[in-house]
Amino acid sequence: MPITSRRSLALLGCACVALLSVVNLRTSAQTLGEPEDFTAIAIVNNNLRSGAGTVLIHISRWSTDMERTRLIETLQKKGSDQLLDELQDMKSVGTIRTPDSLAYDLRYAHQQPGEDGGRQIVLATDRPIGFWEAVHRPRTIQYPFTVIQMQIGRDGKGKGTLSIATKIVAHKNVVELENFATQPVMLTEITSKPAKP
Repeated sequence: MPITSRRSLALLGCACVALLSVVNLRTSAQTLGEPEDFTAIAIVNNNLRSGAGTVLIHISRWSTDMERTRLIETLQKKGSDQLLDELQDMKSVGTIRTPDSLAYDLRYAHQQPGEDGGRQIVLATDRPIGFWEAVHRPRTIQYPFTVIQMQIGRDGKGKGTLSIATKIVAHKNVVELENFATQPVMLTEITSKPAKP
């Protein structure tokens, strides 16, 4: 299936929505936070499928500065293949699932204050690869990341995107996210609440 879209995100001035950034922010702005649960309505309308459903995200901890730095350096110096290996080796930061599926581990969770008093949140993990895909290695195998971007307001509600099959490439101060699908999954009606102990 041909690639039908490409999205690029410039990190200069946009560190709040990028997976990796070369901007050094205070620890309190990005790694501190309590465990949290998010519920969202996922609306899919791309060249792979269409439909809507509920997505449940649980954050058990936020990524540390050391983990973030490790990912930045790996991507810049060794490329996306090594970034995938590094991400897979990281301790889980939480899970993502639908109400009728098993949870899948998230490996990176970063948050920082937004301009409106809310928050910008980026989550990332490796994409589940099935047996058939691993053996036959279609073009989708080149898109091994899942990246979630959420904008949460002061009221704990927000919106975002879920890019299920994504390729991540760094060019100096720019991280390029290329989606296999035409459009990422839109996350609407996001609600946030403290996670139960």
